[in-house]
Amino acid sequence: MSARAPSPARRPARPRAGLAYEEVYAVVRRIPRGRVATYGQIARLLGRPGAARQVGYALAALRGDAVPWHRVVNARGAVSPRAAPGCDAAQRLLLEREGVAFDAAGRAALARFGWSPRAVARGRRAGSRRPRGPARKGAEAR
Repeated sequence: MSARAPSPARRPARPRAGLAYEEVYAVVRRIPRGRVATYGQIARLLGRPGAARQVGYALAALRGDAVPWHRVVNARGAVSPRAAPGCDAAQRLLLEREGVAFDAAGRAALARFGWSPRAVARGRRAGSRRPRGPARKGAEAR
């Protein structure tokens, strides 16, 4: 009996090229003190919106402290559990020393502490907000 090809539903997806770790590190180096970014955000900035896990692999492969790996959190703003004992607690401590606060559930408010690379690129402080919508009636231009 001959072996047949797997059905299209069972055929493994064609593997995509992985992220270059140095590209991940270059983005992570741009995250300022007191700010965090998510794994998914970094993947999107690199043009690979589905590669959040690969960003995590890149950071797990780091040796030394040349890249501020601790500024990358999960999509909920929480520190992801690590296999190495105490590593997640160390990450949270490093972030708290930089001024990032966590709520009772262990999440940093991404609206407050999240990094916005567009704001940095335009010369505004990360996290600063621009006024939205038209000026209120009666407000004078200054």
